[in-house]
Amino acid sequence: MMERRRMDAALLVLLLGHLATALEVPLDLPQPPTITHQSPKDYIIDPRENIIIHCEAKGKPHPSFSWTRNGTHFDIDQDPNVTMKPHSGTLVVDISRAKAEHYESVYQCTARNKHGTAVSNNIVVQQSRSPLWSKEKIKPIVVQEGVSLVLPCRPPAGLPPPIIFWMDNYFQRLPQSSRVSQSLNGDLYFSNVLKEDSRNDYICYARFPYTQTIQQKQPITVKVLSMDAINDTMAAFYNDTDLFSEEPADERKPIFLIPSGPSSSKTVLRGQVLEMECIAEGLPTPEISWTKVSGDLPAKRTSFLHYQRTLRIVNVSESDAGDYRCTGRNRLGSVHHTIHIVVNAAPYWISGAPRNLVLAPGENGVLTCRASGTPKPSVTWAMNGIPIENSPKDLSRTVDKDTIIFTVVQTGSSAVYQCNVSNDYGYLLSNAFVNVLSEPPRVLTPANKVYQVIKNHRALMDCASFGSPIPNITWFKDSRSSTLDGDPYILHDNGTLEIHVAQAHNSGKYTCVARNSLGIYENHIYLEVKEPTRILKQPEYKVVQRGRSVVFECKVKHDPSLIPTMTWLKDDGELPDDERLIVDADSLTISSVTENDSGEYTCIMNTTLDHDSASAQLTVVEATPTPAVDERPDPPTDLELTDQKKRSVQLTWTPGDEHNSPIQKFLIQYEDIMHHRGHWHNLTEVPGTKTTAHLKLSPYVHYTFRVLAHNGVDFSRPSVPSRVFKTDAAAPDENPTGVQGFGTEHDNLVISWKPLSGFQSNGPGLHYKVSWRPVGGEWTTVTVANNSKFTVSGTPTFVPYEIKVLAANDLGDGPEPAIAHGYSGEDLPIAAPENVQVMVMNSTLAEVHWDPVPSKLIRGHLKGFKVHYWREHSLHKHNSHHMEQILVFSGNHSHGMLPGLHPFSLYSFNVRVYNGKGDGPPSHTQQFETPEGVPGPPTSLTVTNPSPDSLTLEWSPPHVRNGRITGYSLKYQPVNNSNELGPVEELALPANETSVTLSNLKYNTRYKFYLNAKTVRGAGPTIPQEAHTIIDEAVASRQVDIATQGWFIGLMCAIALLILILLIICFIQRNKGGKYPVKEKEDAHTDPEFQPMKDDDCTFGEYSDNEDHKPLKGSRTPSNGTVKRDDSDDSLVDYGEGGDGQFNEDGSFIGQYSGKSVSRDTAEGHESSEAPSPINAMNSLNSFV
Repeated sequence: MMERRRMDAALLVLLLGHLATALEVPLDLPQPPTITHQSPKDYIIDPRENIIIHCEAKGKPHPSFSWTRNGTHFDIDQDPNVTMKPHSGTLVVDISRAKAEHYESVYQCTARNKHGTAVSNNIVVQQSRSPLWSKEKIKPIVVQEGVSLVLPCRPPAGLPPPIIFWMDNYFQRLPQSSRVSQSLNGDLYFSNVLKEDSRNDYICYARFPYTQTIQQKQPITVKVLSMDAINDTMAAFYNDTDLFSEEPADERKPIFLIPSGPSSSKTVLRGQVLEMECIAEGLPTPEISWTKVSGDLPAKRTSFLHYQRTLRIVNVSESDAGDYRCTGRNRLGSVHHTIHIVVNAAPYWISGAPRNLVLAPGENGVLTCRASGTPKPSVTWAMNGIPIENSPKDLSRTVDKDTIIFTVVQTGSSAVYQCNVSNDYGYLLSNAFVNVLSEPPRVLTPANKVYQVIKNHRALMDCASFGSPIPNITWFKDSRSSTLDGDPYILHDNGTLEIHVAQAHNSGKYTCVARNSLGIYENHIYLEVKEPTRILKQPEYKVVQRGRSVVFECKVKHDPSLIPTMTWLKDDGELPDDERLIVDADSLTISSVTENDSGEYTCIMNTTLDHDSASAQLTVVEATPTPAVDERPDPPTDLELTDQKKRSVQLTWTPGDEHNSPIQKFLIQYEDIMHHRGHWHNLTEVPGTKTTAHLKLSPYVHYTFRVLAHNGVDFSRPSVPSRVFKTDAAAPDENPTGVQGFGTEHDNLVISWKPLSGFQSNGPGLHYKVSWRPVGGEWTTVTVANNSKFTVSGTPTFVPYEIKVLAANDLGDGPEPAIAHGYSGEDLPIAAPENVQVMVMNSTLAEVHWDPVPSKLIRGHLKGFKVHYWREHSLHKHNSHHMEQILVFSGNHSHGMLPGLHPFSLYSFNVRVYNGKGDGPPSHTQQFETPEGVPGPPTSLTVTNPSPDSLTLEWSPPHVRNGRITGYSLKYQPVNNSNELGPVEELALPANETSVTLSNLKYNTRYKFYLNAKTVRGAGPTIPQEAHTIIDEAVASRQVDIATQGWFIGLMCAIALLILILLIICFIQRNKGGKYPVKEKEDAHTDPEFQPMKDDDCTFGEYSDNEDHKPLKGSRTPSNGTVKRDDSDDSLVDYGEGGDGQFNEDGSFIGQYSGKSVSRDTAEGHESSEAPSPINAMNSLNSFV
């Protein structure tokens, strides 16, 4: 009785409990061992190399390894030839001191740590064998021409079996055909022999794949003689020759050499390769064909080998069982053989091997070992390598055939469970651990990862996570105002967020949040949506005369953040290495083209995310002055229809003049004068070297044909149409497409389809046989003509139907149509979500949970859920707010977030499911309260009663309180005339006050005030205000603003004018300079062209040289663009002391000359080499200012 209750409880857990999904446990966390790599079950080794038997595992702590050999413990330390790799279970057997055959055994590896034990498959180790051919003397074979012959091979049995082939003495494969072919067992079969089959080197070879050795049989000699030749040579070969066919070989109908009899049977395993062969002898050579008696051959998995003699089906399934018939046929008759195929199956997984479970203490879980096979396999369980019936009892574990149910697991229940599924044809062994952990969530996807995707492509952003209990994943974007759960976002079970068609506005920062009962973890990633790469200007078709140049342009637009790479191809290969081909950024130039340059040129623009390409043809023609219009070919002529059949005809024509540009192709068009008169359609194209075409036609069409020729320039004009060719009517070859079923009312089913065109009808009287049935029910069929839909009335609401539409006409039915699936009409859901719960996350966010609605109560396609919610009132003031809001969650969801709530408020809500028809009834209305938040700013802040040292502030409480006001905070600080802020004073004020008087303030001072309200959640935003304290009247009467006095203003103006006059005098004096002491230098010079100084103005005379009009080196050109000629062209540096004379800013000398200017001014008055310029003086003044 107790066991029965435990079983019922376990089944209840299976149906209603939380089932944990398989997770990959990070290696830094405790976990039982997992086998990660092992040798195959049937392990064939090369006897010439060391034996390596693999066994690798992971776990925390790292597991230790041990082995069994033939079912008993294998003590590796006792065998000097065997070592185990460090940190691994892999065995290495050194065969240099031992024979490999000594280690042919069955091995099994065990990996264990303190959390459990995992075991490997049974690894059967066998060495490869390639035995020698037995010695034999093969007598020559003499055979009469026309009879059948079998040359036996009979290779030695090897492991694995050898590959057989026939060659001659020169290691050339012997030719095979439908008359001569090799059978599956390696024998060589002749359906009939010919004289040319005579040779003395028929040699059968066997290649052993593991040892890569080839062995050969002794050569076989075959002599093919006519009957007369046999009689002449009877004596010579009588004693040592096998003689065949004493009677003359006449033509005969086929007889099967293999298999024998009218029928045979064969067994094959699911997933393997099925090979059946039928080899017939006869004269003429029989042709072999195959059919499946009970159905069609699987076209995609079927192939025919050895000239149709072998039928091969790969990946065999149960549907391939049945009878297959091979037929051998020649003109004298036929022969049949039926092969009955039985398909059995070694065990195979139905829904995959058992998956690891990671459970938190108190959680429930299920291990499922679901497999199938033929015959039905048995399932056994083990825990840590020990049969489960012998393992320690665990009240949280219940074994039910192929399932283990865990309920309320506890810490310390971690273990590795082995599931063994076996039947007569093999076994499956799988390890799956149960790891009991308490672990807060973590996100395994790297932080701040950047995903780049091309616009309008699919974007996938990962959020791989781990935690125990399993974390719940939610996604946010940018401001995190709401979860990303609905169109255009798809949230996958593994946490990946998908955007099916990414757009530019989808770019930005995304946050994935992993949350379980132990904590929360956030990870940020970034999505960048890039513009696609597009070729804006494609290369164009070019016809170029030989010796000319050609340019192919390829202008591309791409995302500026992606680096493009342009590649050019010629005829899908690399460009020739030729300096005549020049590749630029957006073009390809070919100079001096030759005939070898003809071909297709393709430009490919690649970026790291996408690419685009375009192609163009280059045709090189002879350099002739013929105008381009003359290069268009003339139309073909003399169209003729021959070899007329029901669905085909042969069309021939005579090409027109090609005008120096070879014809590349012919385009054949047709007109259907019965269904579509006046419209020409393309039928096919043929190369320009052909003048005939075999045309496949459709029934019930009145055809006329015409031909167009195309060369490197353009198409020719169409030819004159051919005569009319009428094809006979036939049953349709195809059925309508687009078959679908849907309901427009709750009690109907509308079946629609895309009708066939008149061309597709194949005959008169086109109509449709529309069939439907509920899934598993009986078919109902009606005939519909001249319509493309049919309405079935009186159907149950939202029931799945199977639908098919068959095309038919007066000559019969079309092929069997495919079955489409649809549903009758929807009706409103009749049930509301149950177990509705709400969890308040914070003052503005709540999360609603509900149980899914059973599909039969939805009565339609589930579209999603709607949460209706409204604010009843604030918890501060009980004034009603009944503005209802609706959040829609598309798809099959069981929870949703309610964002943007008002703090400190009472909300009501309900949940309803909706389908394509509309909303279902609401769930029971529930209420929840949001906690307090920070308040809004005070409604007003005013200043009253200002005095020289005090002010009064009055305010109104916040309009949005978001909770109970616990007080106010007032900050204030003085501000001087330069807007610099003084020290801040802060006052805490009780909640029941709405005014305060501030004393001890400075007189005539501006103050800034900041006031905010507070709740238990913190302070809200401030409201600012400014005010002045007033001036004391006694002090004001003694203060005079000096800036407004007249005498002060006059004094300042006089000072400014005096400064301006002094500055002008100073700068004029500075620009004036002094008399340069150059008289001593003049006396030292003997230059005959040097002029003396003028007596009247003490300036230098002009030079007589008219060739050089250059200004002094280093001097400035006057602003009017002329150069004064009053000065010597010689450099004045020559007159300096030491040659370091310089010019000042205004052109005057400094250094030696400026040092003597004062004395010359005193002795000779104010003389100068150049009068001072007012413009220079003003420039100097400007530079000073």
